[in-house]
Amino acid sequence: MKILITGTAGFIGFHTAKRFINEGFDVIGLDSINDYYDKNLKYARLSETGIIKDQIQYAQLTQSEKHENYKFIKLQIEDKEEILKLFEEEKFDYVCHLAAQAGVRYSIENPYVYFHSNINGFLNIIEACKRNTIKHLVYASSSSVYGLNKKMPFSTYDNIDHPISLYAATKKSDELIAHAYSHLFKIPTTGLRFFTVYGPWGRPDMALFLFTEAMLKDKPINVYNNGDMMRDFTYVDDITEGIYRIVRKPAKPDPDWSAEKPNPATSSAPYKIYNIGNGNPVKLMDYIEAAEKALDKKAEKNYMPMQPGDVQKTFADVSSLTKDFGYKPNTSINTGVSEFIRWYRKYYKV
Repeated sequence: MKILITGTAGFIGFHTAKRFINEGFDVIGLDSINDYYDKNLKYARLSETGIIKDQIQYAQLTQSEKHENYKFIKLQIEDKEEILKLFEEEKFDYVCHLAAQAGVRYSIENPYVYFHSNINGFLNIIEACKRNTIKHLVYASSSSVYGLNKKMPFSTYDNIDHPISLYAATKKSDELIAHAYSHLFKIPTTGLRFFTVYGPWGRPDMALFLFTEAMLKDKPINVYNNGDMMRDFTYVDDITEGIYRIVRKPAKPDPDWSAEKPNPATSSAPYKIYNIGNGNPVKLMDYIEAAEKALDKKAEKNYMPMQPGDVQKTFADVSSLTKDFGYKPNTSINTGVSEFIRWYRKYYKV
């Protein structure tokens, strides 16, 4: 089976590519390697999978030096013609679309980047799927789509019409586009709402990375909403396990779906939405305490107000994931944080 995984120089995409490579899939990874954060980290991830920086050329496949079943292509998902060409030439069975412009706060300052990448880019991917008879398109959504929702835990059965950041709005837009294509062209699509993913090789703009970096430099950490926050932190290996199981089981029409009482998570079309989270929200202060324990160091805390576009609490209802796949993320915070810090010390030699 051949799979295209987009975003493989990124955090989740890198780990997902490794999983599918190790499972014996014929994998092609794609990434634009943009400068949203340190490119060196992105190239280091690629190097881990045998893709050598000096061999990469735009729109050209690069063979991994470590894995016969892995190739990489530097390409922008906004590049419609090259995306269509890639699909026509490679004849993918599956597509796992993880590439996107990430970051809630950055979307407030740079809205056009998000529209270009997360909506136009997504449209190019799903249009290419339509033209090339893909067995299943699995794509990254986000827990951010729940926006102003207060009912806990966040359920895929609930309405999500009140996003509070453009990033969240683009992710909801992707879900709507996917449904239209599933309905019109019978393309099986599954959207995955990830909940605060963390772990080795994580992004430098994410909380644990920022906490670890500051603490090791004896600098204060910024604690937003005065620490009164909870997150359904999800370890990256739990995310990739969910992705692996879901990709191989294409979405199907729900025979019980009713237009009179529509379920937002399913459809009469081959369309499905899942949460992937631990289902166990953790207080931000407990998360910081886990980092302090792993670093054997106390953090100096700079208490701050809530940031625009942020929410106080996230909590994933993963009952559908458990029911359909017999799976629920379960890595503890202490284990996951320790693994990240072990990686951080090794990578940055501190």
